[in-house]
Amino acid sequence: MSLQTTMSALADPTRRKILKLLKKGMLSAGEISDHFKISAPAISRHLNVLKSAGLVRDMRGGKFIFYVLNTSVLEEILLFVKDIKGDKDG
Repeated sequence: MSLQTTMSALADPTRRKILKLLKKGMLSAGEISDHFKISAPAISRHLNVLKSAGLVRDMRGGKFIFYVLNTSVLEEILLFVKDIKGDKDG
């Protein structure tokens, strides 16, 4: 995943809200969709962008697909920003 892909994925407010929801734990696409007033296919596209950026992972559970936050990519971004900012304690 490139930093550009990740930052592009984070630029969208809907995707940021999805990440906040996943911070609380694993959710199915349907459970995520329940929090928005947009179509299920639109949520699916947002999830695919997040997955392509490495920000979420998916796993199949029966007939459902569950999504979980991938914090390692977020940690890499924080380290990058800290390095740019020049924090001494990082």
